[in-house]
Amino acid sequence: MPAPDYRSAYLDALGITRWVRRDAPPVGSLGAGELGGAVSLLDDGGTEPDVAMLDWPGLREKVLGCQGCDLCGTRTQVVFGVGDESADWLIVGEAPGEQEDLQGEPFVGRAGLLLNNMLAAVGLSRETVFIANVIKCRPPGNRDPGPREIEACLGYLHRQIALIQPKMILVVGRVAAQTLLQSDAPVGRLRGQVHTYEDVPLVVTYHPAYLLRRPVEKRKSWEDLKLAMSVFGCSR
Repeated sequence: MPAPDYRSAYLDALGITRWVRRDAPPVGSLGAGELGGAVSLLDDGGTEPDVAMLDWPGLREKVLGCQGCDLCGTRTQVVFGVGDESADWLIVGEAPGEQEDLQGEPFVGRAGLLLNNMLAAVGLSRETVFIANVIKCRPPGNRDPGPREIEACLGYLHRQIALIQPKMILVVGRVAAQTLLQSDAPVGRLRGQVHTYEDVPLVVTYHPAYLLRRPVEKRKSWEDLKLAMSVFGCSR
């Protein structure tokens, strides 16, 4: 990955929006520290500060045994993430659903099949990217994750990003986009442009589950994928 000054010049030349974290993040999003660092400790035992030092086996063990929030009492399985641990592309969703909780893998079922097809359309696959969620346990009833649940889990995603060192981050869905960009803007305003997250180009698009409900929006997601692919091609 280019040094920050070169990458900044490249992003500026493309007219890419560079997001700066706010001192007071909106409700539902969290003020994380530096990439790979841990979020603040919770009184009831959140993500511990040594997460930033963990390798893949240590991180996986830590996540699988996590009891940092109440979701540990309702989950069937922890959904750590899947794919190439040195992938160029990282796909980030919000939280596991029912099937993900049962199978222990992100984006399965109809939404997972659609995501697979979306990736295949630009020459990618589940095996060549890494897929993860902001939180690793399913919220009951597939509700949106709460702020404390995100806070307890976000350090794990930070460490995954630090270990992967992706060249492109594709974020699907509102919760994931607002969390990583520290924004309260809807997906419709965040998509269609290139943001950055810790100097990594980031593109937002609709969640596959939303596209299943609103097939008319698939064209917009296709435009987002083409945008991400074009920026990725320029950065190689």
